[in-house]
Amino acid sequence: MARKKKAEVVEILPPAPAKDQPITETIEKNYMPYVMSVIVSRAIPEIDGFKPSHRKLLYTMYKMGLLSGPRTKSANVVGQTMRLNPHGDAAIYDTMVRLTRDNAALLHPFVDSKGAFGKQYSSNMAPSASRYTEVRLEKFSSELFVGIDKDAVDMVDNYDSTTKEPVLLPTTFPNILVTPNMGIAVGMASRICSFNLEEVCDATIALLRSPKLTVDELLDIMPAPDFPGGGEIIYDRETMKKVYETGEGPVKIRAKYRYDKEANCIDILEIPYSTSIEIIMKKIAEMMKANQLKDVTDFRDEIDLSGFKLTLDLRRGADPDAIMLKLFKSTSLEDNFSCNFNVIINSTPMTLGVLPLLREWINFRKGCLSRELTFELNKKKDKLHLLLGLGKILLDIDKAIKIIRNTQKESEVIANLCKGFSIDERQAEYIAEIKLRYLNREYLINRINEIDSLRKEIADLEETLADEIKLKRLIAKQLGEIKKKYAQPRRSTITNAESIDVYRPEEHIENYPCHFFLTSDGYFKKITEKSLRGNDEQRYKDGDSLLAEFDGENITELAIFTNKAQLYRFKAADIAPCKASEMGEFLPAKLKFDDGEKPLYIRLDNDWDEKRNMVFVFENGKGVKVPLSAYAVKGTRRKMTGAYSAVSPIVGIFEEHKNPFELLIITSADRAIVLSTNLIPLKTTRTAAGSQLLLLKKDAKVASVLRDFGDKFESTKGYKKTKIPATPVLLVEKDIDKMQIKLDI
Repeated sequence: MARKKKAEVVEILPPAPAKDQPITETIEKNYMPYVMSVIVSRAIPEIDGFKPSHRKLLYTMYKMGLLSGPRTKSANVVGQTMRLNPHGDAAIYDTMVRLTRDNAALLHPFVDSKGAFGKQYSSNMAPSASRYTEVRLEKFSSELFVGIDKDAVDMVDNYDSTTKEPVLLPTTFPNILVTPNMGIAVGMASRICSFNLEEVCDATIALLRSPKLTVDELLDIMPAPDFPGGGEIIYDRETMKKVYETGEGPVKIRAKYRYDKEANCIDILEIPYSTSIEIIMKKIAEMMKANQLKDVTDFRDEIDLSGFKLTLDLRRGADPDAIMLKLFKSTSLEDNFSCNFNVIINSTPMTLGVLPLLREWINFRKGCLSRELTFELNKKKDKLHLLLGLGKILLDIDKAIKIIRNTQKESEVIANLCKGFSIDERQAEYIAEIKLRYLNREYLINRINEIDSLRKEIADLEETLADEIKLKRLIAKQLGEIKKKYAQPRRSTITNAESIDVYRPEEHIENYPCHFFLTSDGYFKKITEKSLRGNDEQRYKDGDSLLAEFDGENITELAIFTNKAQLYRFKAADIAPCKASEMGEFLPAKLKFDDGEKPLYIRLDNDWDEKRNMVFVFENGKGVKVPLSAYAVKGTRRKMTGAYSAVSPIVGIFEEHKNPFELLIITSADRAIVLSTNLIPLKTTRTAAGSQLLLLKKDAKVASVLRDFGDKFESTKGYKKTKIPATPVLLVEKDIDKMQIKLDI
């Protein structure tokens, strides 16, 4: 019986401990390559004004022959572009959509389109699928490819090395400033606005002629951007100068509108490039819901084949200009285009102003043109070389024919011609390829006559290449021709900021008399006289009570002191009017009170600088007066902390006008004093703790403070004090019975 083999024991070793890797090394090896790829190869445009996705798409259409002939299906272009841009058909089609005429995103579209391609100014108008739309290149696109087949730019392998693509496009105009571009990379972004082609060409020509051109001189030629959607640029020269110098800064632009008197409506025809109709309509709807656009009855999107239109229906007698000023203030009908001219220059991201960008483009264009002229020079030299060889056989055509006829082998023809006429192999090859019908004297003489013109052209090219001034003249000439062929009037008008009307809310608030009510829990009512008349029964929440009641107007501004030593300001116009039967607006929510915060005193928020004082009495028996001027603020500050001392809880807040008045201070031990406010010290600091007004026994505290208390005493003679700190007097029983604690304004 065979013996079983003993099972082998395999020892399993524990895995080697992971090697610690410094975070800096992880970032350098793993993260930085991704960052650079996004910045350089995806999101930031280069000096030709294109991102890689734009460039690959346009070059594919150029190679497809779409500069002429009929349109082709967009799906066909998308499929062909994937040979250069393997990021999926959806991304490629989205890129194409923005370059089309129908999308209205560019001043000078590069793609002639047919079909529904959406609109730049609407996020809801989506383009049709690529199988339904058709495209070809616009005639204007020919300016992108001048010299591309003459070695004007470097060509590199595509992602799988099956074809070549250009590193840049040799644009004959500063497309970087004509085509708007936006992109978000890692740690940086680019946001380049568009400028008018005619102005850009003029500015570039001026810079070519005068390299020391200043920003001020540039602004005289090219004063501001020009947006595809038009609009009205609110022009501030100093702000624009900063954008031109640094490449960063805001350009303020507002919508254009017209008032249709017959239909009593406002037609908004152009909006800022940085917004969309959906954003504007959403904000208008919110304002109407909040009762902030009483004179607008309805609004609607009326975009049609004639272009953009947003219509607002108005009430009879409404002021359309006032309504638009309010909308400019509250919606993106007036918006800022935040410029950030980040561009890739020689594989390095840079933020450049307009003048440096033009200089970089001129250097780039000089390089493209030099390469193109060098290519043509070499071609002409090569042709001249061949014609010089042809000229030698003109002396004896019969000899050339005889050499070819008498040569035994085809491979020896070139060598025998070289030997017979003292020419090189290329010249001999050229002569040997001439058809027999052309070996006549007339043909040969006509060809040789080209030698003189070729020599002259070669001399001109060499002279141009050697002279930078001539190169610049040639660039300027091309720019002049482009301007003549493709210039368009400005779409964005320019208006000086000084002449612009600004919306001031106080000038547009409807004013009318009101009656105000404030409860201890913080409910505030604004009731019109008409609503209050004949309905005096006020409704309050269970357990709530009236704190203050007074008259005012709808334009009144109010200030509230709370139990947390804070002051809040608000406008009566911001509170919707209500009826006496309603509880009113809950101010702690509207003004964003802190937890547990309640109102204690309310006043009209005016005359802070007059010689008036606020009087504060605290639970610890101290009191202080603070001048009203300490609460005056500039601007729109709505909340003030440290309105008074928070060392001890507040018991009473009063306002002293010209004359002092008497206060009744009652302690928790049923003792009281009456003293005049002229005894209370005046402090200039809001948070001053004050001086001791009355002496308190152990565990006693101030329970309440009253201003109008005449009906609560048989006589106040025994309670009056003329010095502080004063000793409180025990209340008489009959006075205690009359006490009704109430805080009045």
